[in-house]
Amino acid sequence: MVKFSKPFWVANFVELLERLAYYAVFIVITLYLSNVWGFSDIEAGVIAGLFSASLYLLPLFAGAYADKIGFRSAIILAFTLLTVGYAGLGILPTMLENAGLVNYEMTTTYTGLKESYLRWSIVAPLILVVIGGAFIKSVISGTVARETTPENRARGYSIFYMMVNIGAFTGKTVVDPLRRSMGDQGLVYLNYFSAAMTLLALLAVYFFYKSVRTEGKGKSFAEIGQSLVKVVLNGRLMVLILIVSGFWMIQSQMYATMPKYVIRLIGESASPGWYANVNPLIVFVSVNFVTSLMKKRSAITSMMVGMFIIPVSALIMSFGTQIGESYILGLHPVAFMMIIGIAFQAIAECFISPRYLEYFSLQAPKGEEGLYLGFSHLHSFFSFLFAFGLSGFLLDKYLPDPRLFTNDAGVIDSVAYAAATQHAHYIWYVFVAIGAISAIALFIYGRITRRMDHRKVKE
Repeated sequence: MVKFSKPFWVANFVELLERLAYYAVFIVITLYLSNVWGFSDIEAGVIAGLFSASLYLLPLFAGAYADKIGFRSAIILAFTLLTVGYAGLGILPTMLENAGLVNYEMTTTYTGLKESYLRWSIVAPLILVVIGGAFIKSVISGTVARETTPENRARGYSIFYMMVNIGAFTGKTVVDPLRRSMGDQGLVYLNYFSAAMTLLALLAVYFFYKSVRTEGKGKSFAEIGQSLVKVVLNGRLMVLILIVSGFWMIQSQMYATMPKYVIRLIGESASPGWYANVNPLIVFVSVNFVTSLMKKRSAITSMMVGMFIIPVSALIMSFGTQIGESYILGLHPVAFMMIIGIAFQAIAECFISPRYLEYFSLQAPKGEEGLYLGFSHLHSFFSFLFAFGLSGFLLDKYLPDPRLFTNDAGVIDSVAYAAATQHAHYIWYVFVAIGAISAIALFIYGRITRRMDHRKVKE
């Protein structure tokens, strides 16, 4: 039986708490930005895209710095920043409400700060969350690399990914009950919940995390700079990152597009948090099986299977508005097809993500695990940067905010709105194309790199 060290298990536990905190907020981030702060679909998409993209760009630098200061110090710093940042996301709108700067009505609906520069005060806590999250991205996955061997690393990353998805599932379960019982105020209170989870993680690290593996600690900034240049100029890894970004552009629509999509087509009875939970549930149940199934196959082969599944998931999501209005198993057809599409995404993720992290960890020299695992997250920088911005424009074009079709009495012009949203499913066609191109690109990449490796062996 494979045994792992105490730091391995502590790191996985706090990763679970961090993911729980993150997904509780992130699944409704565009709703929070629009409904609480008054940003438009496009503005909310751009802000959320920059937020999430930065969260995946900074690990490249945070990982290198974590190698220098030590993983324990880096994790303590990370959870301190996350706790303050999440608390700030809850406190700020409450402060503005108490100051009379936000119109909070008895209907528990924020009207936002549509005309005020104070809307941009949200940037400060978002920056804290980004910096804290950047350290977590590199250090926790780097800890898994340091605390495992090449023989048990695939198993180690499958456990890590199970913890990620337990956290994601648990975090999303609190969203819909709060939103339904408290309206938009519930979107604010979610941030306090997330702050409590990251504070608990901070305490766990402080009292229980201590590793004897400190390779790379104490590096000079010149050495860090040299390592950064080396990894950034690694063309083989950079091309793989760009290709896998296509997968994450589709996966990220679970947060960028799906919540608004289902609520606008189904109504407030829609449960985007529960629909999204299909993903971590299936990953939790399936990831070990998939990893074992593919253990004799290369990481690239495993990823390729997932890449050919992902465009199918987007195509399935588009069927929701095309199969009539009859409920399926008690679910609105849009909800039913969304759940099936998300399930396919989860299966694709099982083939891709653990083996992707394993692939990068095996490229990392001793003492540079944080840097390389931080670098591996660049795929989400590219995907979130474009996916959220693209989502905002697609929603604005094919599924606009119903409030734009509401008169002064609060009555929606249903005829005009139906005409404006008749092609809502076109949104998913865009992502089908992105997924198909990415899958073909990975197939070509696999063929080329395999030939390159064969040539090196012969030489």
